[in-house]
Amino acid sequence: MPAGEEILVTTSVPTDYTNELPFETSELRRLLDDFLNLDVINPLTGHNSKVGNYTWGVYSFYDYDNEPIYVGQTKESLRTRIRRHLTNQRTDAVAMNVLDPFEVYKIVVYPLPALEGKTGKDREAKNLLDALEHRIYSQAIQNSKFGAILNEKEPPIPQVEIDIPDKFEGIIVSDEVKKIREHPDIRIARRSQTISRLAQVISERKVQKGLRKVLLIQAKRLEWLAERRLHSSTDTADPD
Repeated sequence: MPAGEEILVTTSVPTDYTNELPFETSELRRLLDDFLNLDVINPLTGHNSKVGNYTWGVYSFYDYDNEPIYVGQTKESLRTRIRRHLTNQRTDAVAMNVLDPFEVYKIVVYPLPALEGKTGKDREAKNLLDALEHRIYSQAIQNSKFGAILNEKEPPIPQVEIDIPDKFEGIIVSDEVKKIREHPDIRIARRSQTISRLAQVISERKVQKGLRKVLLIQAKRLEWLAERRLHSSTDTADPD
């Protein structure tokens, strides 16, 4: 190098100064928004409406084994309620470690267009919403290999009859994120952590029996996953 020539050194910007969300987080938000912004036809008006904009409805979450894990209802909008669960805007289910957003692979929603415009205090509308939640909850229990899902409380006994409306479903985990999350050892470790945190919550508070039931269900889900992993794995121990 000729005398006196300066050396230009370039450095990359440290990652801790980035404003970008982590990859898994940004992918979840992108696919969740895609689903909630899905245009569907309102059967009462014939006009398009975004699925997440329906105020009244019931939703259910499924894990990577297509196992139903949670059912809920909303009268504040499907968009608001589901985002609160899955983008860490805190709900009782997440805060108490009943539901781990990491486990949610698919969402199914059941909007109730006929209740649009009703207030949350409308008793007739609330009875219809409760009846639908009970039907979807019962359906989830029937379809679960464990005969149970992770709801701490059972929906109230229906006061009215209701038909199940049209449903809409969407995958909220991209193929890239699925490769990261679906490995059974990762899922076992994550589920174990959830159980540990839930058990700690139970040990530190005066809780209802339903929370202890969730702990038992989670333990059974972990046992099933660990047993399946044991039977499907081969001996590939690391050398000493």
